[in-house]
Amino acid sequence: MKINKVLILLSVLPLFAFTGLHKYYLSVTQVNYIESKEAIQITTRIFVDDLELALRKNFNDTITLTGLNQPEVGDIYIEKYIKQKFTLKINNQPANFSFIGKEYDGDIVRCYLEVENVKTIKTLEISNAILFDVYNEQQNIVKTKIYNKQKSKVLSGSNRNFLLNFN
Repeated sequence: MKINKVLILLSVLPLFAFTGLHKYYLSVTQVNYIESKEAIQITTRIFVDDLELALRKNFNDTITLTGLNQPEVGDIYIEKYIKQKFTLKINNQPANFSFIGKEYDGDIVRCYLEVENVKTIKTLEISNAILFDVYNEQQNIVKTKIYNKQKSKVLSGSNRNFLLNFN
C-alpha cells in the first residue's frame, strides 16, 4: 500500500510544476468583405485585461474598461489605440476605418470596425501590432473572408503584416 501512495505521489508531483503555466497572449481579428455593401467589416477580439494594460501604458494609467465606473472616454482610447496598431491598405492605398463600437463577452472585448465604399479588392495588406507593445509573446491571428476565399495568418512582433492578392 505504501508503494502505491509513493507511486501516485511521484506521478502527480511533476504536474504541479506546470500549474504556473505562462498565459497565452492572443487576439483574433476577422476581416470580411461584404461585396453587396461595398464594405470591409472587421471584428477584433482582445482580452479585456490586456487591452486595459495597453491603454494604461499608452494613454491613461488609471483607465478601467469594465464595471460601473467605466469612463465614457474608454471608447476614445480604444479607437485611438486600434488606429495606431491596426492598419489596412486596399489596392496599395491606406484605408481609413470607422470604429463602430465594442461589446464585452466575459473577459473578451469585441471591437467592431468598418471600411466603407470598397468597390473592389485586388490587394489587401493588413498590419496588426495590437498588444505587441505590451507583450513580447503576443500573437495576433488574422482571419479573412474575401470573395468567398478564406485565409488566415498568425502575426507576431517580427511578422506584423498579411498581404493578400486577388488578381
